[in-house]
Amino acid sequence: MTQITIYKTKSGEYRRFICDGHTGYADRGRDIVCAAISALVINTVNSLEEITREPIQVDVEEDSGRISCCFLRQPLQEGSHILMDSLALGLGRIEAQYGKKHCKLTFEEV
Repeated sequence: MTQITIYKTKSGEYRRFICDGHTGYADRGRDIVCAAISALVINTVNSLEEITREPIQVDVEEDSGRISCCFLRQPLQEGSHILMDSLALGLGRIEAQYGKKHCKLTFEEV
């Protein structure tokens, strides 16, 4: 299962997110759930870096399937906040369609 945790303040400001694990939906190379999650997460990180130029720290552990992204400036720019809203929407839809057995999205207050 891929566990995605998005950390937000009580006022709704994004602080960081972590995507961890493999979905187990299908064999490697045929796992459409893993591919969808990866595309959303990687595209969001790339967009934060290249489009909004948001200062972030990204750590990747390929073997475990872990990507963490920490926002170095608060509050986020409006465009960065929209990108994170979009990521959360997409991941939530994947969770709803394929179930928490493969994708679990949680929000934690920090």
